[in-house]
Amino acid sequence: MAFMVNVLLVSVRTGEDVIQAEYVDVLETTGLQPEHITHQIVDDPEDSIDLSAGSFDGIIVGGSPLNVTNEQYTEWQHTVHRELRALIHQPIPTLFICYGNSFLTYATGGIVRRNFPEEAGPTDVILTEAGMKDPLFQGLPRKFQSLGGHTESAEELDESVTRLAGGPHCPIQAIRANESTWATQFHPELTTERFVTRIGFYLDYGYFNAAEFDQVAQRARAIDTTASNQVMLNFLQICQQYAEQTKSGVPQ
Repeated sequence: MAFMVNVLLVSVRTGEDVIQAEYVDVLETTGLQPEHITHQIVDDPEDSIDLSAGSFDGIIVGGSPLNVTNEQYTEWQHTVHRELRALIHQPIPTLFICYGNSFLTYATGGIVRRNFPEEAGPTDVILTEAGMKDPLFQGLPRKFQSLGGHTESAEELDESVTRLAGGPHCPIQAIRANESTWATQFHPELTTERFVTRIGFYLDYGYFNAAEFDQVAQRARAIDTTASNQVMLNFLQICQQYAEQTKSGVPQ
């Protein structure tokens, strides 16, 4: 299905190469044309997210090397948190990825710790009963593989937040904060080859042993990301429905 939606991609990273790679990742797994993706970058304390810059039907917030468990926040991280908080309760469907799972948990009153890190590579995602019923995971099997890598993770959720997926190595793989806001710990926007490109930018961030890059790449290439990537298409379906309801004047 070809989706006719306008999506805002927010990159909260530094480094022109990886920011551009993230944009290409989203283009590839959504199938959207460049004219349907507006790319805004928050890589400086003076940056902000401008929702008035277009008529957006959805927002995708990419991952970040930041951690909410950092002992001290830089001015840039304070800016990132302020700008991302503003997205949580607005009506446009919003999908936070990876760091966003920790951030959304933290911002809604949950607890994030470093007890369940995952080395960069394949990860198992197991849907909860709520996840099986959620439109973000419509048509997906109860258990599927994806790709990820993180040093911190959500551990306790506020009662207002719903756990949609977990896994054997990471107890909270996906959450829903409200009617319009989701987050995944895993990376639905990455195919195996795009994952290998991505980890090349983060050799020294502790996500894996840099000396084992070839082995990490080989493990990643061994899995099928079809189900994981379907999450991106399901999110576009949610955006499409939002666009149709907005144009028809149906209250959100």
